[in-house]
Order: sequence, then structure tokens, then C-alpha cells
Amino acid sequence: MMKENEVTGRFLERFHTNESDLVSLVGEILLNADDGELYAERVESENIVLDDRRIEEPNFSIFQGFGLRRVEGLCTGYVSSDIFSTEEIRQKGLDLSGSLSGKSHHPIMNKVQGIPMYAQRTALTKDLAERIELLREIESYIRGKDDRVQNVSVGLMGQNKEVFLIRPDGLLRSEIRPLIRMSISVVVDDVGSQSFGGRYDYASLFDPKVWKEYADSALRSALLCSEAKPCPAGKMDVILSNGWSGVLLHEAFGHMLEGDFIAKGSSDFVGKKGQRIASEGVTVIDQGNIPDRRGSATFDDEGTPTQKTILVENGILVRYMHDRLSARILGEQSTGNGRRQDYMHAPIPRMTNTYMEAGSHSPKDIIAATENGIYVEELGGGQVDITTGQFDFTVKLAWRIKNGILVEPVKGAEIIGSGQKALLSVDMVGNDLSLDSGTGTCGKEGQSVPVGIGQPTIRIQKGGLTVGGTEI
Repeated sequence: MMKENEVTGRFLERFHTNESDLVSLVGEILLNADDGELYAERVESENIVLDDRRIEEPNFSIFQGFGLRRVEGLCTGYVSSDIFSTEEIRQKGLDLSGSLSGKSHHPIMNKVQGIPMYAQRTALTKDLAERIELLREIESYIRGKDDRVQNVSVGLMGQNKEVFLIRPDGLLRSEIRPLIRMSISVVVDDVGSQSFGGRYDYASLFDPKVWKEYADSALRSALLCSEAKPCPAGKMDVILSNGWSGVLLHEAFGHMLEGDFIAKGSSDFVGKKGQRIASEGVTVIDQGNIPDRRGSATFDDEGTPTQKTILVENGILVRYMHDRLSARILGEQSTGNGRRQDYMHAPIPRMTNTYMEAGSHSPKDIIAATENGIYVEELGGGQVDITTGQFDFTVKLAWRIKNGILVEPVKGAEIIGSGQKALLSVDMVGNDLSLDSGTGTCGKEGQSVPVGIGQPTIRIQKGGLTVGGTEI
């Protein structure tokens, strides 16, 4: 990993200036502003896909540019450009000042669309031929496990993102944020898939102990889904497995704790600090400084160090997630949750790695204590109203539970409910906390950012969720 001063040096070269002059220029442009920053980035990306024994044309790209944000009271102006020069910064600074001259209470954007420049990159370890050979090895391994396999698709994404920012108070930060992801999809009569990744380089993916675990899991999922029976419908106990099931916590609960929704008064949790919003055993944390995790960074996209923030402690709401603006509006401190998709977007409050802490029950005991219900092994996609927490999630793979035993796999299920009601109905929390495998991406207000999610196995009592099924 590059040292911070090396990243800073690269950006100063791109802007054809030195640190002192650039800090002075930003201070001049943002003089008398309540907040703001110069944010710049350079992103080198690649995507390689093997599908049905064929390697698709690899995609390599470079995306770079800078954005200037000026905040005056509740007004935000934002401009961006893909041209690196101090002259361009100065001109965009003039545009920025003009955008706020009318004292509009709505963000005024003046964006210049970045134009990707295509070129093969070498920033991550292992050369292209080795990466392609790895994908072929994974496909061969899966096909050799079961002759019912009809198709295998393996994708590999890699990214190096260099980030640089200067605030008007002279704060300067920079770092490199690597990000990789591998996706494996297997078709039998049904489809099974697994993905994994994080903020590290390719080297670890070449260990068979790493990729075989996910390859085996994708094949198992495809086979089980092919044999699964229709899921029953109604109100029943629902057990959510550890790890990726935390997506429900993220979507149906976490967004309502983001500071912009609190400041706007559009969240159900406005004014509820100190009140119970979940069961006693539920503690929810957002933590942006976990090493190598997909949602992690040394600092957020406003320059605030990331941290561990306890949001809910034993069911009691204790804190919200803030960027600098929502924190200032509410008289609180930023929690390091100011994030943006890229240089063409202003930062907004976003989750990083959000998870529920472990409890005291073993997963086996939770299942054994359930007379009738379903055990959700793999959650799929869904729809959520992030201001109310109402959700509808599909279930990729689940098991029917009768008298404390997993009796058969079921499919075609969906779970319907509200985040707060579901968390108030949690009566057993497992001791098997696990973060997801490193593949989450969150969308909000047209911006997508990488995130981490997680939880232990939990049981939601009958009535906390409604199960929609296809059993006749």
C-alpha cells in the first residue's frame, strides 16, 4: 500500500502545483464558507468475466477528477471537473461562488461529466494471464464436482482508488483505497451464487482454501434450490442466518438513523434518543475503521476519521450517523459518515460497516427452540421505504422448521414487515456474529457506495414479520 505522502505527491503533480499554494488556493475559494472542501480522486478499475467457458473482453478504465463544495448555512453549492489544473480549480471556484449568490436553499450542481480513459493498469498484484487462469481453474473445479452443472460464470473486479482532499481550515488528507470482488454463479436446474471481496489485493484470492469455500457454497445453493419445495405463507417465527442477513438491518433500520433524514424530520426515529426501538438484546454498531472491510476507510470523504459508533445499545437509541452538515444542524459531532460515490457528487450521511453485536445463544439452540417457522439461509433483493423502514425482501434459500428441526429446503418466499417492529420482536440473538463476505453496495439519492453488513443468527417472533410463500 502506498504511503499517504506518496498519494499526496501524485495529486500535486497532477494539479501542477505544490502543497502550500494549493492549500492557499482552496482557502481563498472557500473564504467565509461554513464548510466545504476540494475533493479529488483517481480510480483505476478492471473487470474480467468468464461465462460458459469463454473469457469476455476484459474492461480496463481510468476515471479521475475533482469536486469543490461550498456550504453557507443550509445552502450547498457543488461543481466538478475532470481537468486537473489550478486554473481549472480557480475557474470552478468562481462558478461555485456564483451558484450561491442567490442564497438558494437547494443544492446547485454544475457538473462536468468525467470521460473514462481506457488503458490496462498494473497497480494490483498478479498479471492478467494469471487472473484469467484463476477463473478457468475455478470453473473447472466446479464442473468437476457434479455432472449436473449446466453453466458456470466467474467474475473478477479490481479497483485502486486514490483519494485526496483539502478543507478550508488547511486539513489535508490522502490515501489509497483498494477494492476487489469475485462473483461465482452456478446453474444446475436453478441458480446458486456467492461473492466475496474487500479492501485488499488479488494475492489472497489465489489461495484455493479461499475460493473453494465460495465455489462449494455456490454449487450447494444451486443444488438445494433445484430440490426446494414451495414455501408456506403466514405469520410464523423467522430465523435469519448470520452474515449477509444483516442487509435487512441495513436497509430497513440503518437508513433511518442517518443524520440527513433526522435533520429533515423524515425518519421515524426523530427525537427518540434514549428510547427503546429494539429488543433488549439488540446492539447495533456502525464502524468504518475495520481493517480490509468493504465499507472501511481511514477517513470519510470530508476528511473526518472513521470510528466505531454505537447506534443502539441493548435496544435503546443512543446516537445517529452524521456527516459534517447534519452534525452542525443538530448540534452534534460528525461520526465520520460523510461519503460520496465519486468526485461528481457531494458527500451525504451514509453507513459504512453496520452490524448487530453477538448475543449468548448458539444457532443450534435457536433452531431447536422453534416449533414452527423458517430458517432464512440466503436473503435476496428487496424494496424498502428508507424513511419508514417498511420492506419486502425475497428469500433465495430457506428451510422449513418443524419441532426444532430443519426438515426441508423451501423457495419462493418473501418476508414483509417494518424494521422497527422486526427488531422489537427479536427474542433470541446468536453468539455467531459474522460480517458479510465483502460484496455490499448501497444506493441512496442516486449515489452508490461500498458497504459492509453483518449480524449473528437471530430469531424474530411470530408476528414480527409476515412470510409470503408459494405453497398451495
